[in-house]
Amino acid sequence: MGKFEFGVSLRLTANGTEWTEKSRRAEELGYDHLTVPDHLGPGRLSPFPALTAAAAVTERVRVGTLVSNVPFYNIALFARDVATTNKLTEGRFELGLGSGHMKHEFDDAGLPWRKAADRIAYLAEGLDELRTRLEDEGGMPKLLIAGNSDGVLKLAAEQADIVGFSGLRQDRGRPPGTFVLDNDVAMDQRVAYFRSLAGNREIDYNVLIQRVVVTDDRREAAAEWHAETEERSAADVDELLRAPQLLFGTVDEMVQQLLAHRERYGFSYFTVFEGMMETFAPVVAELRGR
Repeated sequence: MGKFEFGVSLRLTANGTEWTEKSRRAEELGYDHLTVPDHLGPGRLSPFPALTAAAAVTERVRVGTLVSNVPFYNIALFARDVATTNKLTEGRFELGLGSGHMKHEFDDAGLPWRKAADRIAYLAEGLDELRTRLEDEGGMPKLLIAGNSDGVLKLAAEQADIVGFSGLRQDRGRPPGTFVLDNDVAMDQRVAYFRSLAGNREIDYNVLIQRVVVTDDRREAAAEWHAETEERSAADVDELLRAPQLLFGTVDEMVQQLLAHRERYGFSYFTVFEGMMETFAPVVAELRGR
């Protein structure tokens, strides 16, 4: 069972000065990982230059993609970006990979939208080519593979240093990229499936936290989420209170929740979104290094 590590996913900035301040603040608050997602849209950052800039103004925090959308890329060009970023960050770079899930982004980029099996196949083939191209460039950086499907988790079990459990599944009957939470039982099943494939390999388990609310009334906070998601996210509030992707309660209650999640699922690396960075910091202070 690994020691706790914490990450923050930063995705927007107005300018370089603000980006420097955010990056340094994440390190100051004790976060171990600073990540950038790979999405298209107004204000969205290009991950590799953003991570290089973050590493240049920090000293300790590791920087990485969470995650690079591999089907966006020509692998030869992608390998060049990976190698350059790894060099310029002096070994603090972690490469997170996924198979993509937002159809509208592919449409926006003029790229073909393929079924999930084909996107996962492209990810697998891309990994092989990436390793070959990076052999003379210092090798593959520390590798995170994230997803929820059997195919992606199988790749992670075979090749990743870190597995990222998204804890989300496609909401049937809605447009691609519309998700609902896996409940605690479904997470048990995903983790058990992964472990059955990974065997004795030493792999860190990451999970992306969808919301953090410091409150004296956990049930009320969960009820608010339930209402916001039109009750699609879970059968009832009790199910939400058990979900490892949501943290509601006092700081001490959140600490106890994360200790329980590590014991039950093996999760030791937790990532929060940018808007939760300050809110989650007291929990980071309580658990970092334990």
